[in-house]
Amino acid sequence: MRTPFWYLHVLLVLCASPLFAQGTVPPERVEAANWFREARFGMFIHWGVYSLLGKGEWVMNNDSMTVEEYEKLPPQFNPVKFDPAAWVRTAKEAGMKYITITSKHHDGFAMWDSEVSDYNIVDATPYGKDVLKMLADECERQGIKLFFYHSHLDWHHPDYFPRGKTGRATGRPESGDFNAYLDYMDAQIAELLSGRYGKIGGIWFDGWWDQHVDESNKENRETHVDWRLERTYELIHRLQPQALIGNNHHVAPFAGEDFQIVERDLPGQNTFGYNTTHISNLPLETCDTMNRSWGYNKNDNDWKTPTEIIHYLVRAAGVNANLLLNVGPTPEGEFQPEVVETLKAVGEWTRRYGETIYATTNGPVPPQPWGVSTQKGNKVYVHLLDGTVSGSLTLPGTALLNVKKVSLFEDGREIPFRKDGDVVIELPAERDDVDTIVTLEL
Repeated sequence: MRTPFWYLHVLLVLCASPLFAQGTVPPERVEAANWFREARFGMFIHWGVYSLLGKGEWVMNNDSMTVEEYEKLPPQFNPVKFDPAAWVRTAKEAGMKYITITSKHHDGFAMWDSEVSDYNIVDATPYGKDVLKMLADECERQGIKLFFYHSHLDWHHPDYFPRGKTGRATGRPESGDFNAYLDYMDAQIAELLSGRYGKIGGIWFDGWWDQHVDESNKENRETHVDWRLERTYELIHRLQPQALIGNNHHVAPFAGEDFQIVERDLPGQNTFGYNTTHISNLPLETCDTMNRSWGYNKNDNDWKTPTEIIHYLVRAAGVNANLLLNVGPTPEGEFQPEVVETLKAVGEWTRRYGETIYATTNGPVPPQPWGVSTQKGNKVYVHLLDGTVSGSLTLPGTALLNVKKVSLFEDGREIPFRKDGDVVIELPAERDDVDTIVTLEL
């Protein structure tokens, strides 16, 4: 293990600077949050040595692998087909504005050249290259913002103790110093924010829930341990004031967080049982997978269609949220053909209709079974996602709108409308198979 310079750096940063005054946010972060609200579409990437087994990123836990067994994976990891330019180009052509990639998942393996641990892609694999640095450089070249997913929990580190709900079959001694583990975690985060990877979009945390006590009440903030979130968040905001913090903890946001994450649901929904239904005033983001898996799963061929992804993107925008759509690259470092082809089709749609999604807010028409609305300036875009709806359609929430014109976004052709309390539009017989967009000019 190399000299832990970053431990010292973290302590100096934390001791030298007071917390930002409560209620104040530096202008760099206000600007970043506004950008994030308008971005609407990002790529999530789950990639690590677990991809070798082709069973997803939870394989160490799900297969009850010990640390000794799991440590046999890094010497086999050699992603010689990794092409960061191709990855970023695929995201950009799909209409995605940012990428969030796993810097460290729950297995504890660092996907960058970490100084505080040799358990990383440069020191522990035959590949020997810093893939996060390569990706960061390419994101800078192609104008895509880069976020890092970082796991709170760690199935590998001996000081992650007391054990949480997961990773209990790893064979580690039932002892440890949790504060020492948090020092280690903060040191690694400081490495990612050192400037080597440029100005990052932010940190996307996951795993706080591993130490959650009360499963019957997910609003209960009490945990087995003190995660020292205030200290970690201050470190991030001090080193890179523009960096946004999100935490996939499944409860209402904590102080210091800059956007709220909802997993596999739209904000306000909890069909998967993961999320709080409390929606904050922070920028919102929902994340989901292109199939059913986050990390590469060789047996998962249950791919979402381009139409399903477009509908998810549109419905997210209709509740003022971004969609972070996940890809699980192969152990060789490639996106599967299904991923590339699907995102190509999604990109064809975003190039034509992105105006109705990017830099919009949720519109006055609340979400309906048939679709949603978005708004930009004096234009309301009504997205009709259900092709079976026909004839006259009443638009709830529009009674107070002064509508001067209604037209199809596709070709500008005007369509009849009237006021009957709410606005009532006459739908054309010919409709778009994916999303018929009607523009209301106010």
